Amino acid sequence: MAYRVTEACTNCGSCESECPVSAISEKDNARYIDPETCIDCGACAAACPTEAIIAG
Repeated sequence: MAYRVTEACTNCGSCESECPVSAISEKDNARYIDPETCIDCGACAAACPTEAIIAG
């Protein structure tokens, strides 16, 4: 199951540079993870300073 960004996202962009498959982009002043591209590696969640990225 792909990771997703919660409302706690501050749109800092730390996660986007960590994604090995470029599944993260900006959408509506927050980051968005494309579930079709996400490979469930968790690199984005580890890089998020606000813990706004969760599995599911």
